[in-house]
Amino acid sequence: MRLPWFPRRPQAPLIDDADWAQAGAGVPAVALLSAEAQARLRALCDAFLRAKTVSGARGLRVTPLVRATIAVQACLPVLELGLGAYRDFVEIVVYPAQFRVPRRQTDDAGVVHETEEWLAGEAMQGGPVVLSWEDVDPGREDLATQVIIHEFVHKLDMIDGEADGIPPLPASLRTQWETVLLATYDDFCAQLDALERSIPRHIDPESEQADDWYRALPLDPYAATDPAEFFAVSGELFFFDPARLQAAFPEWFALLRRFFRQDPLSRHSLH
Repeated sequence: MRLPWFPRRPQAPLIDDADWAQAGAGVPAVALLSAEAQARLRALCDAFLRAKTVSGARGLRVTPLVRATIAVQACLPVLELGLGAYRDFVEIVVYPAQFRVPRRQTDDAGVVHETEEWLAGEAMQGGPVVLSWEDVDPGREDLATQVIIHEFVHKLDMIDGEADGIPPLPASLRTQWETVLLATYDDFCAQLDALERSIPRHIDPESEQADDWYRALPLDPYAATDPAEFFAVSGELFFFDPARLQAAFPEWFALLRRFFRQDPLSRHSLH
């Protein structure tokens, strides 16, 4: 006997209008998208949340706004790349505030050093993305850093192995990417070194007093850590202040535009 066919009910969206508006309010690149691109981003966010698990740690309650905020900034970099780029993990863990991570390093003499580091976010190769809600809440006062995009750019970098600033690329582009990345990274490190030499000796470079000097840099000083962090910090600026990044490093900006298949700078010019 042939069973009757019933049409499948469309699934209700996982992000309602209020949460969508609040989650995207602190992300200028979302507001500048065309209506068609915004609709695609919203559908991508919905698919992302159906495929991933967002878990709260240390008592954090995962609200619809928490999920929407993470989805918007996680999906913006892969709007034209697709969710396949995030296939190596399932879970996002969210702490109420920064979390402590043990580190183990061996120096050149073979001595093992064990330390602890407080983090706002971490992307683990083949594992989850971990975030501090205090540092990604769209209602926070300090919007200088965009931790979610930063960590998900690391995930893109890790697709072909450990984060090194070089994501999977066609052979025709990889050599150019590596050359420009390392040259731009060296340029930025030289700028940072020169700036730090200009800070008066009576001012602690780690203090708030030194912030006025560091604000003159095109990127957060953390970008000088290594090429992987340079790529991730550049990714933040690519979506949040593309004009600043393009003015500072035009050749590097052009490669990021090719990689993400997006041009947020042209969106700014249209508004």
